[in-house]
Amino acid sequence: MATVTTEAAVDGADAAAAAPGMPQLNFDHWGNQIFWLLITLAVIYFVLSRVALPRIAAVLAERQGTITNDLAKAEELKRQAGEAEQAYDKALADARAEAQTIIAEAKAEISADLKVATDKADAEIAARTAESEEAIAEIRASALDNVKEVARDTAEALVTALGGRADNAAIDAAVAERTKG
Repeated sequence: MATVTTEAAVDGADAAAAAPGMPQLNFDHWGNQIFWLLITLAVIYFVLSRVALPRIAAVLAERQGTITNDLAKAEELKRQAGEAEQAYDKALADARAEAQTIIAEAKAEISADLKVATDKADAEIAARTAESEEAIAEIRASALDNVKEVARDTAEALVTALGGRADNAAIDAAVAERTKG
């Protein structure tokens, strides 16, 4: 049985070697293959040019339109953002100017109030100073009179204590002489 299988294998190998090979490489069928190749390429070209490529072109045009619209919208938004920034900067500058005006007005008002209060305090201080000076002058005058009175009484008491007789005119003249300066 092993011989039968070997013979069959050898016969099969001989038949395969005698066969023309792959049909694509068989020159007897090339004309037919070229015909069907051209038909297939024509059908593929027709399908691509009439169906697939227009769809692809439409998608590409739509994408390009979307990109163009998005760029235009972005440019518009950028312009609006610039305008908004300018408006913000202007509003900020106006607010700062208004704040400076309010500050200047408040300073002027406070300065005026302070001047009025200072003038009032100065007037009160001047009035009290004048009153105090009058009181001091009165106290000095009364103190001088009191000193003269005490000096005169003391001199009279000393003269009397020493055994003499006090002369009021002489005591008054002596006290006036000593209290002059």
